Amino acid sequence: MSQSDVRRWEYKTLRPSRDETKKEATDPQAALNDYGADGWELVATIEYTGGGTKFLVFKRPAGASTGGDEG
Repeated sequence: MSQSDVRRWEYKTLRPSRDETKKEATDPQAALNDYGADGWELVATIEYTGGGTKFLVFKRPAGASTGGDEG
């Protein structure tokens, strides 16, 4: 496989807001839709040991920026 045949990815994380119990305080649906519109795909979650999501992990092909990429 040549270097040009290798798929390259870029990654981004979203940290859902949490309340004092370390569980999600708000539904991240709007942020997920915004990321999806920019070409990001949710691929994993990283959770706290005691519960609650610490980070949502997204990926998209490198160089696929659509211009609306703040955040």
